[in-house]
Amino acid sequence: MSTCATASRDLDEPLAGTAATARTWLLLEQPGPWGARALTSSHLDPEVGRALEAAAEGTGVRIALIRRPGRHADSHPSARRRVYVAHTAPGNTWLRGGVTDRPEELLGLDFTALGAGDHGGFGTPYTGDPLALVCTNGKRDRCCALLGRPLAAALATSGEQGAWEVTHLGGHRFSPTLLVLPYGYAYGHSGPDAVREILEGVRTGRVVTEGCRGSSAWDRPGQAAELAVRTATGEDAAGALSVVHTDGTAPRWDVTVAHADGRLWRVTVAQEASQPPRPESCGAALAAPARMDVVAVRPIAYGVAREIPATVTSE
Repeated sequence: MSTCATASRDLDEPLAGTAATARTWLLLEQPGPWGARALTSSHLDPEVGRALEAAAEGTGVRIALIRRPGRHADSHPSARRRVYVAHTAPGNTWLRGGVTDRPEELLGLDFTALGAGDHGGFGTPYTGDPLALVCTNGKRDRCCALLGRPLAAALATSGEQGAWEVTHLGGHRFSPTLLVLPYGYAYGHSGPDAVREILEGVRTGRVVTEGCRGSSAWDRPGQAAELAVRTATGEDAAGALSVVHTDGTAPRWDVTVAHADGRLWRVTVAQEASQPPRPESCGAALAAPARMDVVAVRPIAYGVAREIPATVTSE
């Protein structure tokens, strides 16, 4: 039986520039089953879920539910839940954790400040294993359940204490999909061995670019541009690169990427329609989703740009 993820693999779709965009993530533990819109279709009070969605809208904060891998019975609905807040922008990357038995307390957070990178003293600094968030919500797409749940279980069985299932990361056809915090890089078509390598990189402050969809801190042209500079230069330090400016509108942008040491690159990114058509989700009609193609990577030195052949394309 063909699935959207099978079609994506068969077409060897590029991954760069396909990550969800959010500079700040708010993650709330919620055991039990999840519906397609998990904040309002789970064992979380739907009124609280709707209020959280409204509070986060337009702030740069993305909210998701998480649960430990394994059986999804919710036999302790009033139990204390873990809460994580992470900001992913280089130069101000942080991950903090806390607990709550009253999720409505989260409505007291300053979502605008969180989106801007100010944690306001929430919780305490997180010092455990990197968070490995695997999308497993089969109510959104069956590939997330069929491929995501085994990956999350394998990570937990191997001793990864930061392994969690998460409600939605976008890009069903790239399942199993993964978001790693604190740095906020997303991955697609991930296997257990590859994820363990990714997490080892996080522990040493490095970014693994193989299978990377991009950093959630940037918009999609910026994601593709930053990964293109990493590919061109071999730079793997997690906080080394930032997207500082984007000129243009679809279907073409010039993105300026800066290194922490002062170097600059101008990256030309073009949006194209993917061919041949393919399903973006299981059961969906065939479509030609937008892809981000990196046309050129040009170092900028004293106002002079020198072109480097581009090798990165993106779906």
